[in-house]
Amino acid sequence: MDITVHDDRAIGASVHGFDHTTATAEEIDAVLSAVYDHKIAVLKDQELSPRQFLELGGRFGRPETYYEPMYQHPEVPEVFVSSNVPENGKQIGVPKTGKFWHADYQFMPDPFGITLIYPQVVPEKNRGTYFIDMGKAYERLPGDLKKEVSGTFCEHSVRKYFKIRPSDVYRPLSEVITEVDTKTPPVLKPTTFVHPMTGETVLYLSEGFTLRIADEHGEPLETDLLHRVFEATGQLDDTFAHPNIHLQTFERGDLLVWDNRSLIHRARHTTTPEPTVSFRVTVHDAHKLYDEPAA
Repeated sequence: MDITVHDDRAIGASVHGFDHTTATAEEIDAVLSAVYDHKIAVLKDQELSPRQFLELGGRFGRPETYYEPMYQHPEVPEVFVSSNVPENGKQIGVPKTGKFWHADYQFMPDPFGITLIYPQVVPEKNRGTYFIDMGKAYERLPGDLKKEVSGTFCEHSVRKYFKIRPSDVYRPLSEVITEVDTKTPPVLKPTTFVHPMTGETVLYLSEGFTLRIADEHGEPLETDLLHRVFEATGQLDDTFAHPNIHLQTFERGDLLVWDNRSLIHRARHTTTPEPTVSFRVTVHDAHKLYDEPAA
């Protein structure tokens, strides 16, 4: 197995010669180290069934099944499916997922540390996922913004981008919103925390899931602070030219493993979508999201 760092890019490393059937504990640890150090590790030339993909995810930590059944693979429910390609005339998974900046499960009480994505059908032209390293983004914040976010908390919720389910057709919207807020109530987390593996300070917020910034008592701050942080980190740049934004491309056989603590991401969708299918497994690694808030 050989790990090559992408020196010409902001983040990422490629892993050649990884064999999921024979991978040792030392090789798994080496891939995890690459993920923490370089944020994304791309395992090249992989060929796995959905069950094998889940088993590989289990080598990196404890898998978490997505809480909404319509996203689940019909044979391996722990595998999340994003797809706009029907199988035998039936929709499998959900199309057009992730069309906004977010960290996976950011709206839940216990988000996981590692995300694995295994593309199945790769677009010919507009392939890839946009990422922002929120550790680097925090480093690059102007000093005044760092002071303003210090000691604050963010409220996260799925309600802004919750996808209507087939069972929701004809239901009153207020009833759906009430169910969403009951099943996944808003959660409050530190705006910054110390990454338990790297020691870096991570800015933990996203345009997709973060509703507001609050003080240490949970009282909302009536300012434009959240908007200014979104702007400073590049999340409001629809041209995707902001220096914080990294486009990670992939090809058939690639399997991406990334640091869900440090990275927010956004799917690359176009007005004329191409066929695309991806499988996802998400796992809890050896630590909680953070050990303690950043000072």
